[in-house]
Amino acid sequence: MAGNKPLALKLRLIKAEKQKGPVPSWIIMRTMGRVRFSPKTRRNWRIRKLRP
Repeated sequence: MAGNKPLALKLRLIKAEKQKGPVPSWIIMRTMGRVRFSPKTRRNWRIRKLRP
């Protein structure tokens, strides 16, 4: 990918990076450990691409 990216792509990448964080511990406690990670958390830049 080019070093110069369109603004829309940069915003999508920033949003995906923010979503990559772990699930808060109070949610894990509230769901008795059933929810440990979000499917969005499991994204890798080589494997799963963002929708255009």
